[in-house]
Amino acid sequence: MDWGLAITNVLNPAALFFALGFAAVLLKTDLEIPHPLPKLFSLYLIIAIGYTGGTKLADSGLSGTVLLYIAGAMFMAVLVPVCVFFILRKFLSVYDAAAMAATYGSISIVTFIVGTEFLARNDQTYGGYMVAIMSLMESPAIIAGIFLVRMFAPRRVLAAPKTTASSLLRESFLNASVFLLLGSLLIGWVTGPAHGESLQPFMYGLFKGMVIFFLLDTGMHAGRLVGQLKKTGAPLVVFGLVAPLVNATLGILLAKAMGMNPGDALLFAILCASASYIVAPAAMRHAVPESNPGLVELLSLGITFPFNITLGIPLYWSGIRWLWGMA
Repeated sequence: MDWGLAITNVLNPAALFFALGFAAVLLKTDLEIPHPLPKLFSLYLIIAIGYTGGTKLADSGLSGTVLLYIAGAMFMAVLVPVCVFFILRKFLSVYDAAAMAATYGSISIVTFIVGTEFLARNDQTYGGYMVAIMSLMESPAIIAGIFLVRMFAPRRVLAAPKTTASSLLRESFLNASVFLLLGSLLIGWVTGPAHGESLQPFMYGLFKGMVIFFLLDTGMHAGRLVGQLKKTGAPLVVFGLVAPLVNATLGILLAKAMGMNPGDALLFAILCASASYIVAPAAMRHAVPESNPGLVELLSLGITFPFNITLGIPLYWSGIRWLWGMA
């Protein structure tokens, strides 16, 4: 790995403001972000990334190649949760293993955004269809996680909380974050780049500032969870660090086989390596109430997320540069 690139990535404002929020909690400062604002930051980022991706998708078109990439993404969105489930069944209950499987099979929008910022700093481009792929990778993992519970949980327990097919689809596809992301993508795709120019001050001008606010709050949230690491156990901590490396490697190899360009390959690897800490835990909390949402958030937000935005992204990029012959 290019350590100069890694240091540059760690010292970028996004990672540093995450660290600042993390330190604010550990040092017991009185820093506080009023409760409604983090929700606003999240909604803005979802709208901006969805709409921008939609305009780029309208510009590039939905070709057979893009459909191949989407098929590859759906494959990874099912493969990852199945593998995670059977690995974690050695340490966790069926319910917690399934919740963790859905979380690691799903994606982190903020990690994706940090990846796009990384590409911009390194003068690399990516296709707008990557946002569509990001949107579509959220739901299959949640469905796979709930399916695994229905297959492997004790029958006497499953008889009580029944999850119907319609409620499962509703929770997966009409979750507020997924719905807003897909809706923003569709609006950007329908209106196209011409209309997008008039929204540039909102969609682009405010974007980096909102990312900083969101990561500051995310760092504070992660800091509140870190005290639970002692109760988690070494195997799960190791899993939180190794899983993104393995999943990113699989994503990079698949991206190479599908013929993605380096920028798209990095974002695809990030999607495979990241873990949801908003949509998937919330969906699994509702669909599988026996699971422990605190444990899921601890691993995804307290371990995997900071690893990805500091060392993971430059490490994945180094592997892509070597495999694509750019080094």
